[in-house]
Amino acid sequence: MPPANPAVSPVRLLAFAGSLRSGSYNRRLIPVLVEGARAAGAEVTLIELRDYPLPIYDGDIEAEAMPEQARRLQALLAEHDGLLISTPEYNGSMPALVKNTLDWISRPLADGRSGTALFADKVAGIVSASPGPLGGLRSLLVLRDALAKLGLIVVPQQVAVGQAADKLSDFGQLNDERQRDAVHRVGAAVVRHLKVYQGAPA
Repeated sequence: MPPANPAVSPVRLLAFAGSLRSGSYNRRLIPVLVEGARAAGAEVTLIELRDYPLPIYDGDIEAEAMPEQARRLQALLAEHDGLLISTPEYNGSMPALVKNTLDWISRPLADGRSGTALFADKVAGIVSASPGPLGGLRSLLVLRDALAKLGLIVVPQQVAVGQAADKLSDFGQLNDERQRDAVHRVGAAVVRHLKVYQGAPA
């Protein structure tokens, strides 16, 4: 492992849950993931996607004018080194909200560069929660693939919290100690990977 570079800036991560529902289990889970990353030394910006409302991607809308919220999300991602995402599972896959958000961010930037450049070589950590026994595991498989295709490095650690109604009593409250520690380790793994990359020579 290369020696640490004291001049390297702190790791900065952008975090969101892929749900808008007020009582969403994934909105309750994402603060646990954030907590793990912050304990490992990261600066984390936790956002609510309801604050960045976007239409379903439509090339005609983009041709007329790129939505302001998409530009805001592009600017946010540009300022961060990686992503933390907690996703629900809808019909065996990630929800349209997550896919649509990624699709809009990946569109060309105002200066003409590809939006996919914002994702390249950044690191992501993913978790999920579901009332079912598998905890949204299938959504993680789909999300992992989608993020990798955008150029992100997704850490191998992931957690799917099943029976979420019994385990996630409130925001940031995961009542299963073993799974809470595992979610923390996902956040810590993202920070660890980024510190290695930042400390390595170009």
